[in-house]
Amino acid sequence: MQEHQLVDPYKRHLNYLRISITDRCNLRCVYCNPRLSNQKLHHKEVLRYEELLRIARIGVSLGINKIRITGGEPLVRKGCCDFLEHLAAIDGLKDISLTTNGVLLKKHIDRIASAGIKRLNISLDTLNPKKFQQITGHDLFKEVWEGIELAFQKGFDPIKLNVVVINGVNDDELTQLAELSFKYPFHIRFIELMPIGKTSMLDAKPLLVPEIKKRIQLLGNLIPVQKDKNDGPAMRFKFKDAMGEIGFISPVSNHFCKTCNRLRLTADGHILTCLLSDICEDIKAPLRLGLLDKDLKTVFLKAVARKPFQHPENLTPLAQPEQMVSIGG
Repeated sequence: MQEHQLVDPYKRHLNYLRISITDRCNLRCVYCNPRLSNQKLHHKEVLRYEELLRIARIGVSLGINKIRITGGEPLVRKGCCDFLEHLAAIDGLKDISLTTNGVLLKKHIDRIASAGIKRLNISLDTLNPKKFQQITGHDLFKEVWEGIELAFQKGFDPIKLNVVVINGVNDDELTQLAELSFKYPFHIRFIELMPIGKTSMLDAKPLLVPEIKKRIQLLGNLIPVQKDKNDGPAMRFKFKDAMGEIGFISPVSNHFCKTCNRLRLTADGHILTCLLSDICEDIKAPLRLGLLDKDLKTVFLKAVARKPFQHPENLTPLAQPEQMVSIGG
C-alpha cells in the first residue's frame, strides 16, 4: 500500500517521476544540446540499472505511480529494454512511458512492446527532412518517421509527437503538423521554446501558445478535451472529426507550476525538484554507501520539502541550464 508521503510545502501531491537513464544522445538538437561538446558523464557517475530500479521502488512506496523514462536518448543505452521490463514489473506503478527521438525506435519496437510499454512521446519538430537535419544535426528524418509509423501499426497508444516551436525555423509548418491529427490518432503537442542553451537559431522571439493556437485554427475550431487525472501540463483539444488530438504546453506564457506533480531523477543520481531550478538532493552517494531504504526515503522527502512554488518569472538564457540533455527534459 502506497503511503502518499510526497506532498510538498504547497500541498502538491507529487506522484510523477521522470527518470533520465543517460546523458548520451544520437542527435544534437539546437534547443537541447546545442554545444558540440564531448563532455559527458563518466560511466561510473551514471546510475546502474539496479540502482535505478531500487530508487523507483522506493519512490513507488512513497506514492509515485507514474514514471517516464528519458535521456539523453534512452534507447542508446545498452540494456534499456531489459530495464523497461523490470520497471514495468514494479507493483503499484499505474503508468510507464518512454520519451525518445525515434531514431532507434524501429530497432527496438518489439522489445519495448514486450516490456509492457504502450505510451510513447516522440520528438518531431518538422516534416521537412532538410529542416530536420538543420535542427538535429543529422539526416535521419526517414528513420524517425518510419519508427513512428511502425509504432502506430504495432498499436502503441497514445503516441504523442512533441513539436518544439522555433520561430523562423519550423513555425511555417504548424498547420501541416496539426493536420497529422486528422490522418492518425496521434497527439500533436506544440511546446513553447524555453530559452535554454546558446545558438543563433534560437535568437528570434519565442512564438507563444496564443499565436500558435491562432495559426492552426485555420484548420477549424479547436474543441477542448477533458484532462485525465494522470495528464501532464498540456492543454488538450481536437478538431471535429479528427482521429487524434492537439496539445499546447506553455512553460513561458502560462506557467503551470501550481499544478506541478513531478520530480526528476538525473542520470548521475540527483533528485531534481524543478526543471528550471538547481535545487536537488543527491541520492546516489547514500545509495552507494549502503544506506537502507528508509534512509533513501528520507532523501526523497528532503527533496520534496525543498520544491519551489514556481520557476523564475523571467526565463532568460543566463538563468537556465546550458543543455537540456543534461537534465532529461
